Amino acid sequence: MSLAELTLDRWRSLDPATAARIAHEAAAQVGGRVVLLDAVEHLGGPLHRVRIEREGQEFALVPGGTVRLGFDPDAFVPTPAQSADYAESAEEGYGYGRPDLTSYLADVLSPPRTATLATVLMAVEDEALTACPDDMPAALAARGLRMPGADEWEHACGAGAGTLFRWGNECPLDQPSYGGGDGPRHEPNAFGLHIAYDSYGTELSGDPAAVHGGDGGEAVCGGYGDLLGWLPLATANRNPYAAEFAYGPDGVGMYEEFSTRPVLSLR
Repeated sequence: MSLAELTLDRWRSLDPATAARIAHEAAAQVGGRVVLLDAVEHLGGPLHRVRIEREGQEFALVPGGTVRLGFDPDAFVPTPAQSADYAESAEEGYGYGRPDLTSYLADVLSPPRTATLATVLMAVEDEALTACPDDMPAALAARGLRMPGADEWEHACGAGAGTLFRWGNECPLDQPSYGGGDGPRHEPNAFGLHIAYDSYGTELSGDPAAVHGGDGGEAVCGGYGDLLGWLPLATANRNPYAAEFAYGPDGVGMYEEFSTRPVLSLR
């Protein structure tokens, strides 16, 4: 089995020695070195985490396979505080005209589905675009990198959790979704990525109909409401409205405000 064919289920079943061997094999493939190898509790069991440094940039190992993605709004039971906060936002004219939280989530999140993904190394930190979105693939390819696919980004963020946010279904509505501080958005995710951590961020992938990990601060600056300020950090967030701006004529002129999360493919 090649490294690219390693599945998340298989990865979870490995003993520490085998996981370490695979980590060093991945590092050798890309000309890097292992800088972290540990394990965390995730979804009721241990999950190995690997970080590999290459040319001054750290990458996390993201096992693939056939994975579940997306979010089912009809199966989601919001807390009373979440429902009340969205109702207040909708009453003030926010929420893209969607009358309730369920319809809003169906509008901005990707639907439930499965996808088969290769195992990759993904940058621990996102990086600002150095060219307009159409030119970024070539700019990254010059460094041996590529942009993530939208499904790859979502899988890397949620790590199979299936919850609204990578840490669960709730968010601290009394705290900001941006800037410094503490709380779940600042913690590394299960794969060790610093991801979906600031609603002012806007990460681009290979899908021009999607943005990830933030909305550029639109909801916060617009005073849309506490929950709407947090939802851009939802794992399945693809917000087609923010994507339309990012890839439109106004967004292209301010490409440096957006970021992407480079990927190293494995064999």
